[in-house]
Amino acid sequence: MRTLLIIGLVLAAGYFLRNNLFPSSEPLREGISRDATVVAPPIPDSLATDISSVRRNGITRAVKKVSPSVVSVNVIKIEEHVQRSPYYVDPFIQRFFPEIYRDRRYRERIQSIGSGFIISHDGYIVTNDHVAGHGVDITVNTPNGKEYKARLIGIDPISDIALLKIDVHDFPSAPLDNSDGLIIGEWAIAIGNPFGLFNRNQPTVTVGVISAVNRDFGRVEGGRIYQDMIQTDAAINKGNSGGPLCNAAGEVIGMNTFIFTGDNSSSGSVGIGFAIPISRIKKIVAGLKNNTIDRDFWIGLSYMPLNTYLARQMGYPKTRGIYIARIIQNSPAEKAGLHLGDILLEINHQPVVDDESVDKAMGSAYLKVGDRLPVKVWREGNFKDLILILEKRKTQ
Repeated sequence: MRTLLIIGLVLAAGYFLRNNLFPSSEPLREGISRDATVVAPPIPDSLATDISSVRRNGITRAVKKVSPSVVSVNVIKIEEHVQRSPYYVDPFIQRFFPEIYRDRRYRERIQSIGSGFIISHDGYIVTNDHVAGHGVDITVNTPNGKEYKARLIGIDPISDIALLKIDVHDFPSAPLDNSDGLIIGEWAIAIGNPFGLFNRNQPTVTVGVISAVNRDFGRVEGGRIYQDMIQTDAAINKGNSGGPLCNAAGEVIGMNTFIFTGDNSSSGSVGIGFAIPISRIKKIVAGLKNNTIDRDFWIGLSYMPLNTYLARQMGYPKTRGIYIARIIQNSPAEKAGLHLGDILLEINHQPVVDDESVDKAMGSAYLKVGDRLPVKVWREGNFKDLILILEKRKTQ
């Protein structure tokens, strides 16, 4: 009996403690059990709209505006190679075994990929010369999933620009800016086909800023000249060449062309890429359409850097400059009025004081047959301004 009384007291004490010292942290609402799941209230339509508008910014709008005009460029080129004979033998013996000792020539089909963008509704496409130049079979893929054969209208290897054409009309074309008012630090959007990933009808987008403008590289491999280039840290990789670089307004400001990779030429983007300004592209494209670009010009003079002895003999007060040592008869230089012994100071408004500065002034990606270049010389104590007209190189 005593045991039952103790058990009853313990149960009563437990009930009291549970309901008075440790009450439920949240009173039960009428009609809802403790085990019921409480559903969170839905997000108001106004808040969902705000989130959606934040996701859609200037960059996404620019991509939507330009992407339909971006194409993948697939090119087949024929390259000729020479395999040198590994043997050296006396020419007299070689006459009797020509098949063994002569060099072997062979041709190879090379496939390459790149990017491009449509610049007019009638199917003109811009890309790099190093992408499509000398291609024997060129196809382009558009974001709508279609493939077209393209014709090579013209190339300008010096500026690394090529113009293609597909014979279908009503294409979406990219809006083109003038690239003259670029702001350092503004958004830059690169769109293209890196590593051939354009196989699902969707170009790749990378974003960065305009890092610098007016970057000059002079004459590089293949005789190309890169001047006034746009520098960006938007990722550019193999296959991006020829694709557009855009601003946040959805306007093309340049064409992605090459990257700087430091000492490791096989590495990908390290945040230093370069694009040809769209202002230059417009000029070159107009010339390619009209077949008016001819880089094979000549001047007809020889020069040497000015030294202290020559400067003293000429009475020239400075010691740096370009001394004209020879003028070819009936050449553009002679027609311009240049004389033997003139000290050349400027070419096309660019100062010239040594070989490098002359190469930069005369190796411009803009110069062509027929251009008129202002030149300034010092002659017998006076400065003279002359006009040099670039003429077609004469064939012998």
